[in-house]
Amino acid sequence: MDMNNWKSLSRTSVGIMITALLVVGCNTSGTAPEEPAAENAGTGGAGQTDANQGDAAEEVGYPSEITYWVQLNPNVAATMKDYGEIAAYKKVAEITGTKVTFQHPPVGQEKDQFNLMIASGELPDVIEYPWATAPKGADSLIKEGRILRLNELIAEHAPNLTKVLDENPEYRKMVTTDEGNIYVMPFIMGDPSLSVVHGPIVREDWLKKLGLEQPTTIAEWEAMLTAFRDGDPNGNGQKDEIPFLFSINDIDLDHLFVGAWGITQDFYQENGTVKYGPIQPEFKEYLATLAKWFGEGLIDPDFATTDGKLKDAKVTGNQLGAFTGYPGSSIGRYIDLMKENPEFSLVGPTYPALEESGYAMGNYSYPFSGIGAAVSATADNPEQIVKWLDYKYSEEGHFLFNFGIEGESYTMVDGYPTYTDAILKNPDGLPITQAMAKYFTANWSGPFIQDKRYMEQYYQLDQQKQANKNWSQADHSKQLPPLTLTADESSKTASIMNDVKTYRDEMINRFIMGAEPIDNFDKFVSTIESMGIQEAIAARQAALERYNARK
Repeated sequence: MDMNNWKSLSRTSVGIMITALLVVGCNTSGTAPEEPAAENAGTGGAGQTDANQGDAAEEVGYPSEITYWVQLNPNVAATMKDYGEIAAYKKVAEITGTKVTFQHPPVGQEKDQFNLMIASGELPDVIEYPWATAPKGADSLIKEGRILRLNELIAEHAPNLTKVLDENPEYRKMVTTDEGNIYVMPFIMGDPSLSVVHGPIVREDWLKKLGLEQPTTIAEWEAMLTAFRDGDPNGNGQKDEIPFLFSINDIDLDHLFVGAWGITQDFYQENGTVKYGPIQPEFKEYLATLAKWFGEGLIDPDFATTDGKLKDAKVTGNQLGAFTGYPGSSIGRYIDLMKENPEFSLVGPTYPALEESGYAMGNYSYPFSGIGAAVSATADNPEQIVKWLDYKYSEEGHFLFNFGIEGESYTMVDGYPTYTDAILKNPDGLPITQAMAKYFTANWSGPFIQDKRYMEQYYQLDQQKQANKNWSQADHSKQLPPLTLTADESSKTASIMNDVKTYRDEMINRFIMGAEPIDNFDKFVSTIESMGIQEAIAARQAALERYNARK
């Protein structure tokens, strides 16, 4: 492995600073006699030790065995029984000598199984989970003796992650709770481009046929959708085109259209003040616009009940002109499904503003969103476990979990880890995501730093790459960072928000469909207020202030 190429990464990517991993990349194996020599590590250098690593990390070896609870990714489940069959984990087992027994909850029961496990106190050594969705905050779980505070363990036994956090204080702030606890070995998206994965998608060939440019404002979207309705862009002589399809969850995720008014369908911040979008005056204007579009036949009349299969049928049936989705599962997949129609093409335009050069909010995820591997308080050997997890933040671990096995799933080409045909043109006919899953975990998550070069190759089509660039132009300054509610705040506001969201979703659909007149918006706001929304806002305001006060 060319260390110079690895080190040069940080010079070209401000947001990632992946060099943090690399400078200490060869530090994690230590000198324990049971560890293999560097030449057996596959990616090189695993047996080397940095003199600056310190004595503390040298005092422990890797654990002989670990129990590891983690949700089973669908791309893994398609071809394998558990994560132990992934090539990266096989290589780590070879390098560290650690036997890992993976425990995967039944698909669809992950949340329930997690809650039961935490409540029982019968815990595996490592629990990898999206902890932001846990019913109790990390600070409470630490106090209750469910998981460990990792600050000192990381400082003493995780030199690679320590280097990352030291050189990227914004990461340390995100992974530290309000009470100063680091509770997971985190999954961190190492580049801003990785934080933008969803947005508006339009039939590019329909735009060209109708002589239209990509829309940049709400007015231009309305003009485009009207042309889709009236201009027979699918060329069958029938007025059967569906101009636009969306779901409430899609708008929650990417703020399409509503973001043009500078608000969201949920909580957001404005100059440090937390607000709830649906009770803002601008939300009435947003709803009125969508209601107008629905009444004019610009929105799929079945938008509220259309599932993924129906959406697929409308796209592949050459009916749907615009929708929301991902570069991979939407743009890439649909272009592949429609390859028999050479004219079919999709484009991901920029998020629209109310006027030219106006404000537009779009999809964005903070580098750390609560996903990571915690160590249970009942683990017998937490020092060794932390050291084992830290291997993923080393140079070798970084390459393993982002690219797999050198010579099999990737080769180095001019210093760039380039996927082989085992990934891009899998001989068994596996989709790219499933081929990747056989070797590494970069296309979902885990306790490591995600590398943007994974995404650069996963997005094989120019349309996918351009969509990512276009969507990345949107503003995300009003989006809330990963907040931590206290146990009291969470318990007091969880039922409030369950009721509010149920009512909000129902009323958004009714307003758009015309079943509820827009003139009743004030009544809608009053009802949400009566449900206790101000208490939920206050809880998030307090959490935001605590977050901003973190050091």
